[in-house]
Amino acid sequence: MRLTARAGHAGHDLVGWLMWDQAAINRFADLGVPNGAGWVVAWRLAPLGAITPAAAAAATYSIAPLVIEAVMGIYRGATDETAITAVRDASVIPGLEKAAPGLGEQIAGLADDLWRGADAVHDGARPMFAATRSAVRPDDPVLSAWLAANCLREFRGDNHWALCAAEDLDGVEVGLLHAVMVNEDEYGGQEWIARSRGHDDDAIATGWARLAAKGLANGHRLNDAGRDFRLELERRTDAATAPAWAAVGVDATTVFCDAVEPYHDILLARIDATAGPRWMPAMRHR
Repeated sequence: MRLTARAGHAGHDLVGWLMWDQAAINRFADLGVPNGAGWVVAWRLAPLGAITPAAAAAATYSIAPLVIEAVMGIYRGATDETAITAVRDASVIPGLEKAAPGLGEQIAGLADDLWRGADAVHDGARPMFAATRSAVRPDDPVLSAWLAANCLREFRGDNHWALCAAEDLDGVEVGLLHAVMVNEDEYGGQEWIARSRGHDDDAIATGWARLAAKGLANGHRLNDAGRDFRLELERRTDAATAPAWAAVGVDATTVFCDAVEPYHDILLARIDATAGPRWMPAMRHR
């Protein structure tokens, strides 16, 4: 599972920069979306197609439903999901070359291996993974490898949400718990991640009360049981995701991690510059 955890971190590094890539935002704006608003989540929602905001919010899990509804309302007033997906695809290769020169060439030869991993596992109760896997796969090997890695990233995310749902954690609680995984001092406390997903004071207070009832928090602070619980959730997520990376194979997974990991600081610095120093917490694990 250690290699699965490495691959999970590498996948976040490879994909995360796109959420705040200015060239992608400009292309999104060119579709008629004012100022390219909502790109940070729009490109992830697009593969789900013409679903309701409620269903999209359920799939993204930790983002406040009102945020999802607002973003979908903005882009559906100007364009459609097919065009948004095309913007994503047009942005990957030039954006990756600008963000991490040479990385695209290193992952190009891994496309078939990565898709083999995605194809080896079932998509039951994994909506984001199912949507990304079912899309037409491009001929360009760099874009194909990137999309396959993103598909495996969504697989990991869906697995994590399934485990959270099984533990009766709502979208606010999972945001509060994720403070365990980052440097709390850098985030100014344990609430920033949940608040960054659109949850207000009342929702945060309710989240703390729910965690306290589960024995995972004391007041508005996670306790030792909460920290241990969150770390165990991470281990269980790795275990649930491991079959896909086992199908990719040890050698190809190692090559993937070895290719992406040296770019971590560069890619994180790009997010710091384009979004701010707290965004994409999945890339900021302690």
